Amino acid sequence: MLRIALPNKGRLSQEARELFTDAGLEIRAAGPRALTASLGGEFQALFVRAQDIPEFVADGAADAGVTGFDLIQESGRAVDMLADLEFGRCRLAIAAKEDSGVVALEDIGAGMRVATVFPRITRQFFAERGAEVEVVPVSGAAEIAPHIGIADVIVDLVSTGSTLRVNGLREIATVLESTSRLISTPAVRADAVRARALDELVGALSSVLAARGKRYVMANVPRSRLEEVKRVVPGLNGPTVIDIMNGGEHVAVHSVVNAATIYRTIADLKALGAEGILVTRIERLMP
Repeated sequence: MLRIALPNKGRLSQEARELFTDAGLEIRAAGPRALTASLGGEFQALFVRAQDIPEFVADGAADAGVTGFDLIQESGRAVDMLADLEFGRCRLAIAAKEDSGVVALEDIGAGMRVATVFPRITRQFFAERGAEVEVVPVSGAAEIAPHIGIADVIVDLVSTGSTLRVNGLREIATVLESTSRLISTPAVRADAVRARALDELVGALSSVLAARGKRYVMANVPRSRLEEVKRVVPGLNGPTVIDIMNGGEHVAVHSVVNAATIYRTIADLKALGAEGILVTRIERLMP
């Protein structure tokens, strides 16, 4: 049974739980504060702080884990990144006070102080650019640092940028883009049974991610318009075309399409004479 380290609270925790449940790995815990849980009987979940997960995985306390790319990079630990799970999207950005005169990366000169919760990433970023800044590690609320004289600029996580604006800060540059990742320790691959279980986990989660943003469309279309219909619903490897019993000039077309443009797809099918159009959600998609 593989041990999977999952975030114990926050947005990453909620979205990780939803993904695992959608993949058929229901979290069965003894209570809301339980530190471990069964994942559908196939795996065991360990609930820990998101920032500790790279350490747990690298040290072998967990076989795999889910945490943010920013936290993986800050840890500096050697782990294998198996999949981008696509949630928890944010960026690590440099910001300065609106009235500071710092409007570009080039304005951050030698000796300037940079407050951040991500000192390792920040030092590396500025070192690669030859900027000799002083990194000031803080445990949180970096936005206040420029206002109380602790630092000239900050490096902090940004999602929409609203927090920066509310606190009178201007975003200067992006240090890195981050999403949640599924990681593991290379040692897992040394055991054939655990390696196979890990591959099955990756496949299960990836199939759910692949299905998000997709819809399954079925429609009866005129055989004479089939080539045009194929251009409207190309599918993964082309649409599935099925003869209809007593269908006459109509055939059934099944295809996977993008959910974001489903309204246009339906309109285009109707314009080509399609009938009985049915659209359904997809739970999993294995390309």
